Formats: sequence, C-alpha cells, structure tokens
Amino acid sequence: MKESLKELLVQLEKDCTQPIEQLAAMLKKSKEEVAAQIKQLEDEKIIVKYQPIINWEKAGEDKVTAIIDVRITPQREVGFDAIAERIYRFPEVVNLYLMSGAYDLSVMVEGHTLKEVSKFVSTKLSTIDGIISTTTHFMLKPYKYAGVIINDRETDHRLVVSP
Repeated sequence: MKESLKELLVQLEKDCTQPIEQLAAMLKKSKEEVAAQIKQLEDEKIIVKYQPIINWEKAGEDKVTAIIDVRITPQREVGFDAIAERIYRFPEVVNLYLMSGAYDLSVMVEGHTLKEVSKFVSTKLSTIDGIISTTTHFMLKPYKYAGVIINDRETDHRLVVSP
C-alpha cells in the first residue's frame, strides 16, 4: 500500500469526521485527490464502516456487555470458520475473534439486561454443535475504547513541573 494511502487511513482512523479540506491540507493533496482516494478505499472494502464512539451511560441508556470465551471443536475441512459464521450472524454479537491460547473464540455480546445476555449464552450460543464450553465475563465499566478515553476527568494533561 502506498504511504500516502496509509497516512490517509491513519488520519481517518483518528477522526473520520474531519472535512476533506482539512485532510487534503494535512496530506498536501487536492480535495479531489483525497475524495477519490477515500472512494477507492471504500470500494475496495479497506474502509468498511464509519462508526462513532458513544458513551451510552451518559446518554442515559443501560447496556450490558459481555465477553464470552468459547472453546470449540474444529470441523473437518472448514476448521473454526463454520461455527464462527453461525455465531456472528446473531444480532446480539458485536465482535467475534479467533484467538490463540486457552480458548478458541472471543465473542462480545450486548444486551439490555444481564438476564438477556445470559439467556443468549444458555439458549443460543452454548447449544451450537461443536461448542465445548463457554466462560462469560461481564464488563463493569469502560475506561478506554478504540483508543479513546471514555470519562476523562483531567482537564489539564500537562506534566507538573516542580523546582
């Protein structure tokens, strides 16, 4: 990948709401050139989606998030992919990763209540053929998400200088 495209991706990842004029100025390119590069990256599915980071607690919405460690038996010919595909099709599943280590898949699930999430695990997830075991971890409080500090209490981030 060209270095200029990589720099554009870095800038968009930091803040995808930047105006094209600002991106063009930072990258020392024309607006038309930057717009064409963004379109190309979207068409090639390098840029998959633009998504805001929302502090749901501040918005007054209660959400329960759980990370579920799943151990599975890989299937002949397809390995982990067939079971992973069944899991990621559930609307409750937010993220799904193949992992190395003590478990095979890491599934992030969101619901409105603990009961809703636990019902998903017990009735939908753990009943899939090939799943050996699940371990559910409920997230209690987010501190940082996608590189962004959620509730930054400090207003001044400068280091204290003392004599």
